[in-house]
Amino acid sequence: MHVLRFLSGVLGNATGLFLFLAPMVTFKRIIRNRSTEQFSGIPYVMTLLNCIVSTWYGLPFVSRNNIFIWTINGTGGVIEFTYIVIFIIYAPKKERMKVMGLFALIMTVFSAIASVSLLALHGNTRKFFCGVAAALFSIIMYASPLSVMRMVIKTKSVEFMPFFLSLFAFLCALSWFIYGLLSGDPFVLVPNAFGTGLGIAQLILYAIYYKNRNHNESAIKDDFIEMDLEKIDRVKKPDSRHL
Repeated sequence: MHVLRFLSGVLGNATGLFLFLAPMVTFKRIIRNRSTEQFSGIPYVMTLLNCIVSTWYGLPFVSRNNIFIWTINGTGGVIEFTYIVIFIIYAPKKERMKVMGLFALIMTVFSAIASVSLLALHGNTRKFFCGVAAALFSIIMYASPLSVMRMVIKTKSVEFMPFFLSLFAFLCALSWFIYGLLSGDPFVLVPNAFGTGLGIAQLILYAIYYKNRNHNESAIKDDFIEMDLEKIDRVKKPDSRHL
């Protein structure tokens, strides 16, 4: 049992790292185009909140023998903070203000959780309080792509729902679900059961609408070609005002 728990923790760390690194493709595109386009910054902010609260829950003075939880979530927090900074730099003003406001809110929430758990709670009560907070924000993190899923259904395109992000979200949630099951830790088990189900739903959507992505990209290319042909045609035709 201990060996299986250890292996699931290692797998959870590996898939978690891939999950945190998966958006690099998206942010490479954002930097290249100097625009966040239709990408949402909300999932990254909510993932940061989940990371820092889960890191706090995994620390030895809150819950023992959870080194896998605080190491991967601490690493993820640094990565997610980097994404948020890049997003703020290239986002339009309205989206930038929304992300900055949400970031300020989550830092306030975390500060309150950390302060209460340190100053007012001890032992199992502290673990229960931080565990409930970690589970709650994990569920919120897993639920944050729902707006993107709604966009996929509405537009019938997966252009703004990266495949690898969805895949590793599913694998990460599944790994931590198994870890929570073997550890008997409901604060890990419950949110990751929810995340596993939502990850399956994202992959199903991707399978349904994947072909439409190529169709939409082709349509965009055709529009640009048509615009270029119109420009060439106007250059070739003499201006009647000069005749």
